[in-house]
Amino acid sequence: QVQLVESGGGLVQPGGSLRLSCAASGSIFGLNAMAWYRQAPGKERDLVAVISSDGSTNYAYFVKGRFTISRDNAKSTVYLQMNSLTPEDTAVYCCNMGRTYSDGSPYKPYNYWGQGTQVTVSS
Repeated sequence: QVQLVESGGGLVQPGGSLRLSCAASGSIFGLNAMAWYRQAPGKERDLVAVISSDGSTNYAYFVKGRFTISRDNAKSTVYLQMNSLTPEDTAVYCCNMGRTYSDGSPYKPYNYWGQGTQVTVSS
């Protein structure tokens, strides 16, 4: 069984930065893709960023150029560096383990989710 634990959320002013972390238990971390999702109040959950087992990355258009996903397989941890934050980035951010496809098919989330960490961007 895989457990995912996020940390690093908080309150930040517009234009500021935060780095989220997601630590995974189990020995399969390095074999799988990881992703960050977010869900704002009253809205659907959105896929934010994906990193494959080989380190390749993909981003949602609304964070491209501002957010960076990375992973440290030795620590079984995935990160989300968030820069130039705006109030529209306010949401609960969750990490997920899943898989990517070499043919470009959409990321497939497994049923491994963290509990989420709140990010609030406000002055």
